[in-house]
Amino acid sequence: MMKRLYTLPDFKGSSVIFPARLIAFFVLVSLVSCVTPKKLAYFQGESTLADSVLAKPYVTTIQVGDLLSVQVNSLNPEATTFFNPYAPITASDRTGTYGYQQTTPLPANAGYLVAADGTIVLPMVGPVLVAGKTNALAADMIQEKLKIYLKEPTVSIRNLNFRITVLGEVSRPSLYNITNEQITLPEALGLAGDLTIFGRRNSVLVIRQENGKRTYNKLDLTKRSVLQSPYYYLHPNDVVYVEPGQSRAASADRTYQIIPMALSALSFIAIIVTR
Repeated sequence: MMKRLYTLPDFKGSSVIFPARLIAFFVLVSLVSCVTPKKLAYFQGESTLADSVLAKPYVTTIQVGDLLSVQVNSLNPEATTFFNPYAPITASDRTGTYGYQQTTPLPANAGYLVAADGTIVLPMVGPVLVAGKTNALAADMIQEKLKIYLKEPTVSIRNLNFRITVLGEVSRPSLYNITNEQITLPEALGLAGDLTIFGRRNSVLVIRQENGKRTYNKLDLTKRSVLQSPYYYLHPNDVVYVEPGQSRAASADRTYQIIPMALSALSFIAIIVTR
């Protein structure tokens, strides 16, 4: 296969030949030449010695507006079905190509919606206050109430609308459903295909709504101390935004500069060829 060549006349009348791939290579080098390895490395420490950083795990609590899957089991399967009006939601119902990405909306009868007063209404049991409690604690409360109707009941509660949004300079920006109800910031970025070469690793914004207020918090992924941040573990409905670096703006400027130059060069070549 013949290489595409750009031939331009020099000042002495001879020809200077530029392979198209070589031109593209020099353009790419000029765009990323200002990016150093230190700006790209995650979790940099003070030394090469092994050390440890304690990251406090985050345990989700049930909030108003959460959609809960409440699955009941007991020694009497026939009686148990009465307390399971909603079909169980499996991982395959919620995930897509990358394991967490929701591809289709959840069905209307997916589960129990936590009302404004913090309760869900179960068959026979009636309203149960679950807001502010962990899934395990809420399950224990419901289990105690079901002992009146079932023999040795067990209850499992899952949050069906634990989701996060990842935007900005990542490979796959999207809205992601989290099946295990616990995810860290690096895991979220991994779901989104990691940061692009243009993303600022020292300025990752986490937007969170707490107690009716929205907070904006910037994290530096190049430092190991980020593991101790309260925003290292993401909460439901968090938005992660990766800011573009200067190289992104520079690449856009160079693109607008190179295109007119390339068009002018091609026009000049066309004139020479026709003559």
